[in-house]
Amino acid sequence: MIWFALAVDLTAITLLAHVLYFRRHGRRDLLLAYVALNTGIFGIVAMLTQREVGLAVGFGLFGVLSILRLRSDTISQGEIGYYFTAIALGLVNAVAAASPWMLLGLNALLLAVMFVVDSPRLLPRDERRVVTLDVVHEDPVALRQDLEARLRGRVRRIDVTEVDYVRDLMVVDVRFRAPDSAPAEPSARTAVFPPLVRAGRR
Repeated sequence: MIWFALAVDLTAITLLAHVLYFRRHGRRDLLLAYVALNTGIFGIVAMLTQREVGLAVGFGLFGVLSILRLRSDTISQGEIGYYFTAIALGLVNAVAAASPWMLLGLNALLLAVMFVVDSPRLLPRDERRVVTLDVVHEDPVALRQDLEARLRGRVRRIDVTEVDYVRDLMVVDVRFRAPDSAPAEPSARTAVFPPLVRAGRR
């Protein structure tokens, strides 16, 4: 059964890393990380289950996984979600090797959830910017129009975080939806907190 579970795991991580992640986000380095992490987890857990080790060893394994540093300026929260799904696939396929139907069902569930929640067609993505304007808009409508012109998208939410009348600037946290045809900027996709955008006066 372990070879069947391995085949299912390799198929599942290929679908997750290449079909779902790489084709949508295009980062080869993270594709490699997902595959390596998944197969490593599968191999370790499969070895532990075959040797019938105690529960303490299992907790030790999770302790080792907790050392992994997932905080990075180049990894978004969505990409961390792919990390945990890759780990879950490795664990599920190694532990449930003796129950083929449960194994297949859990793999299908995890992949289906990631397909839905990361689908740009089913769930359109809103982008986030922290924008510094060197002009203070007293009129909310004028502020929205100015931001939509600069960001080239439909503004959905504006939170004014700072207004400085001395230096004549304001800082706003903007959620907006960019047109489908417009390519997303790398910083918006890869940074957990997008960098500050400075906008000039018109």
